[in-house]
Amino acid sequence: MERGKAKPILVIGSLNMDLVATATQLPKEGETVFGQSFATFPGGKGANQAAAAGKLGAEVYMAGCVGKDGFGKALISELESNGIATKFVRTVDTATGTALITVNETGANTIVVVAGANGCCDAADVDRSLHAFTNPGILLLQHEIPKATVEYAIHKAKELGWMVILNPAPMREISPTLYPKIDLLTPNESEAAALAKTPIGTKQEAIIAAQKLRENGIKEVVITLGEAGAVWVHAEGQEDSLAYKVQAIDTTAAGDSYTAAIAVALAEGKSMQDALRFAAQTAAIAVTRHGAQSSLPTRQEVEAFAAQKKGM
Repeated sequence: MERGKAKPILVIGSLNMDLVATATQLPKEGETVFGQSFATFPGGKGANQAAAAGKLGAEVYMAGCVGKDGFGKALISELESNGIATKFVRTVDTATGTALITVNETGANTIVVVAGANGCCDAADVDRSLHAFTNPGILLLQHEIPKATVEYAIHKAKELGWMVILNPAPMREISPTLYPKIDLLTPNESEAAALAKTPIGTKQEAIIAAQKLRENGIKEVVITLGEAGAVWVHAEGQEDSLAYKVQAIDTTAAGDSYTAAIAVALAEGKSMQDALRFAAQTAAIAVTRHGAQSSLPTRQEVEAFAAQKKGM
């Protein structure tokens, strides 16, 4: 579907500069390990999802805050290079957010996020962005901006007729009043277990957790399970979504690319089944590359990958 015919995607969220060190193994508490390489990558869950959707061909707008520093300028420039409109990104006096990431040889990672300017994203930023649209589209939210801002955005978006997708990462509790206003929740295994207050070790346990979350009022839940794929629970039942087998080297933005791809497909009017397949293809490519936004595939790359894997 051409731009202009699909619904717009608005991402209100974080913009971080990722400082990434690779090492053979992740350090344990109190342990020092020697690293193999260091690099900086544009990141932040909000900006990652915006960049992923932009590379996939969607009409994307980013709202959030950066500092008056080199990191902030670089993050805005990177988004604009991927076709994302940044007129709703506000520059503030606080330093740009950063994420300190360590990645081991199997692609597993640990992440420490310093919110910085992301903590300045407020209700005024929400109003300025949402009210700029004549026709509502899809709103993507995460948990790297203040809780009050996310809550306000959900309430306001539903008033204005937007579809709300919440990727509840990093994990924090969701107010019960918000659940009925969330159209789609996309937690990973650990986030879903914490929100549903039930252990998840199998797909069946993931389905049970998703059903509990739906009982609170959420319309649909997709729980991502890494190599095991994902489960989708909705009003009519539940379905499995399989993952593609690839050699993962860095899972940093895998969840972000997955959620963004779902939003892109839904914005184009595709079914959830097609959206989940598209998301799995997108994430499969992302984990084979280093970095956050630098790992995100273009629409052409995903289509080529899908053609190669046809029949799976």
